[in-house]
Amino acid sequence: MTDVDLAVVGAGPAGLSAAAAASESGLSVALVDAGNQFGGQFWRHPDEAQLAAFDGDESTGHHHWARFRALRDRARRAASRGRLRYLPGRHVWRADETGDGVRLRTTVVAGADDLRPEARAVSARRLIVATGAYDRQLPIPGWTTPGVMAAGGVQALLKAHQVSAGSRAVVAGTGPFLMSVAAGLVNAGVEVVAICEANALTRWAATPWRAVQEPGKLIEGVEYAGAFVRHRVPLRTRTAVTRIEGASRVERVVMQKLDRDGAPRPGTERTIDVDLVALGWGFTPQLELPIALGLATRVDVDGSLVVEVDADQRTSSPRVYAAGETTGIGGAVQSCAEGELAAVTACADLGHPVPGASAARLRRRIARGRRFAVGMHLASPVPSGWDAWLEPSTIVCRCEEVTAAEIDETVGALGADDARDVRVTARPGMGWCQGRVCGFPLSKLVERRTGCGARAGDLESLANRPLASPIRLAEIADLGPQ
Repeated sequence: MTDVDLAVVGAGPAGLSAAAAASESGLSVALVDAGNQFGGQFWRHPDEAQLAAFDGDESTGHHHWARFRALRDRARRAASRGRLRYLPGRHVWRADETGDGVRLRTTVVAGADDLRPEARAVSARRLIVATGAYDRQLPIPGWTTPGVMAAGGVQALLKAHQVSAGSRAVVAGTGPFLMSVAAGLVNAGVEVVAICEANALTRWAATPWRAVQEPGKLIEGVEYAGAFVRHRVPLRTRTAVTRIEGASRVERVVMQKLDRDGAPRPGTERTIDVDLVALGWGFTPQLELPIALGLATRVDVDGSLVVEVDADQRTSSPRVYAAGETTGIGGAVQSCAEGELAAVTACADLGHPVPGASAARLRRRIARGRRFAVGMHLASPVPSGWDAWLEPSTIVCRCEEVTAAEIDETVGALGADDARDVRVTARPGMGWCQGRVCGFPLSKLVERRTGCGARAGDLESLANRPLASPIRLAEIADLGPQ
């Protein structure tokens, strides 16, 4: 068994920052990640083993690349000195608190797992959860057609494989991430026929002081605008893709202007031929492990369920800390600061204090980033009237093929009054993805139908899974008596 002072789950900006800082401060650290190299989803890039000279290509959407290389090199040095145990290509499928720490159960992401049962476990005195987030999606008539992808998936293909998912694309949803994806596609030679932003850009003017908290974001925005002007990419605000059409794959989309509530305005339909639709409505934190550990959660300003932490990244458990998108969607720079602060706090709690000024600096940086994040969420909310573009036959849960009509019937005719009731009755969220894709829209549909806002407990039920990732039956059998 890997036995360390600190285990970190996730090697993205938050986890990589935490692992580097903690190992340099004297702790023995295990860094567990599903990927095969450092960087997580944000710094996803081509295989360094096959492309030894790779230094990053800004045209595929890499930002803060110098910071990544510095963190990667620090982690490698810590590993060479025996302070950091890097465990790539491994899912953590369960986490449990023990009498003196936390035990993680892992499984390989792909291929055969010939490790002994005890070698699959990681035991640590403290744990930092930095599992990141995944794309938030809303159902649209035709969204199951081949050629429709999450915006993050489109970008992942560009970053990791230099592959464009189509030749003529529309990028739609809400939030600054749409700009990053569209810019990556344009720079890769894809014709982006439109960026459909569901909200008005003037919403940023409601809290201008929040927007200026992150000057780097403003610079990125100017860079994107320049690319769009050069390539004549139209930005259509208060506009959404409300229908996707095609036989064997996407052939065209219908765009419509939205009213103040986010519902489509009749008579504004416009049809455009495309072969790729990139959809993004923000991100949802990945909380299987925090919820399995029983950590306290709250509903953030964007409607996401997040882990509740104090000013030093401590959770409700004295042995567990959380950093990055698990505590609220805020971006890579914010995640790096939270990961480093979590490491500083863990070091202090384990008797390896670091200078107090370091923690104070990080707290100030995190507070500034949080102010910007709140402004971003207020400026780019999911429109309240989005469900007006649904049709009765629109599939909401792709795994179980549950339609909007079946959800309405469960709430209206059968009296289900929260998302969990609908889930166990009509089976949305009971399939392969276990609600990762349909959980958010399901909760929002139930809110709209019942008039009751979602509470943290309601959302926890959609992410509460005994097994955080699929595993083989043999691995459970290998555990033996516990």
